[in-house]
Amino acid sequence: MQTSNRFFDDLAKMAGGAASALVGIKQELDAMIRQQLERAVASLDLVTRDEFEAVRALATNARAAQESLEQRVAALEARLGATGGEAAAKPAADDLAGGTDVPSSPG
Repeated sequence: MQTSNRFFDDLAKMAGGAASALVGIKQELDAMIRQQLERAVASLDLVTRDEFEAVRALATNARAAQESLEQRVAALEARLGATGGEAAAKPAADDLAGGTDVPSSPG
């Protein structure tokens, strides 16, 4: 009886040692894979979330400013059209008729 208990004790120690070795190998593989992925991501030159949000905010502000300017131009064009529409329309008609802005040379 004594020898069989010893055998099972040795077998349990070997199994425990193998399990801890497998855990160590798994941790090592995880670290290697993580390192390779970090290297691959770094080589892609990706944008960080903070940089993306900053550029997004700039684009949003630029779009709002552009829309505001479009409204101001439309209001100015409407006011110009109401006060001096004939004078403003004549140069546009000349451009459509083939008129040029280049003065002819004397002589």
